[in-house]
Amino acid sequence: RLQDFAAELLGKEAALFVPSGTFGNQLCVMTHCVPGNEVIVSESAHVIEHEAGAAGRLSGVNFRAISPRGGHYITADEIKLRIRAQEDIHFPATGLIWLENALSDGTVMPVAEMEAVKALADRFGIPVHLDGARLFNAALALGVDAKEIVRHCTSVSFCVSKGLGAPVGSLVCGDRKFIERARRNRKIMGGGMRQAGILAAAGLLALTDGVARLPEDHRRAQMLAAGLRAVSPMLVVADPVQINMVFCSVADPTEKRTTAGLVDFLIQHGVLIYPLDTPQSKARFVVSNRVADAEIAEAIKVATMYFADDAH
Repeated sequence: RLQDFAAELLGKEAALFVPSGTFGNQLCVMTHCVPGNEVIVSESAHVIEHEAGAAGRLSGVNFRAISPRGGHYITADEIKLRIRAQEDIHFPATGLIWLENALSDGTVMPVAEMEAVKALADRFGIPVHLDGARLFNAALALGVDAKEIVRHCTSVSFCVSKGLGAPVGSLVCGDRKFIERARRNRKIMGGGMRQAGILAAAGLLALTDGVARLPEDHRRAQMLAAGLRAVSPMLVVADPVQINMVFCSVADPTEKRTTAGLVDFLIQHGVLIYPLDTPQSKARFVVSNRVADAEIAEAIKVATMYFADDAH
């Protein structure tokens, strides 16, 4: 039922349940590509930054990474320059174009930009995959139905656990032939589960009640961002805040206060926040169904304590 419901919800022919978002992404790389193919992708995409180099190891593909000129998503013009349109035995063949929506920095890609990428890809016969881990957050931020977003991709993967409340799982959607190939690859990757009913039940709840309550998460993210902006001029909140994620950094000329120091302070005081990937990373707050207004107020209070003179 979960697979049929997800496919119908997104206007795709079929869907496949998988254990995780990374699994879904890697399954789609494997199913779309052959070893030696090149995948055009943003350099900050999750599939590059947070999947342990799996695409090279599992599928034997190469990434052609783009630094987006606009700072967030890659555009059709940027992708066009990287497509291997010329038949040359020295070049890898472009096997896939990879997009994200919402993006890993908490922003969204406009539907018109996705449409332009899909039109370009169709001209060259290249499939487009959408990593839609937070697809329904993107749809809410853009004010469109999720179907309108995924209409402009060949396949899509999305999580039922990120923000939607399920304990585990993701889904891959596409046409029937793609999903048939993906089902075999899922078996090869060890992702087939005979007793998946209890997980599927949670997934169905996530795609109904979980999606319906997302506006609360977005409202609280805006509440958090506004509160953090008022804490101190040294606490810089990244704009725009579009989904359920808030990013910030510390700019203290004396270097007494740092972003890493803020993250440590928050964790020590019971505010769970994602640890920094690198010393240059921004602090990342994620609002979910486990966070109420009281927790938002507490996070702002603890951040204020960090910037108090007697805290250092």
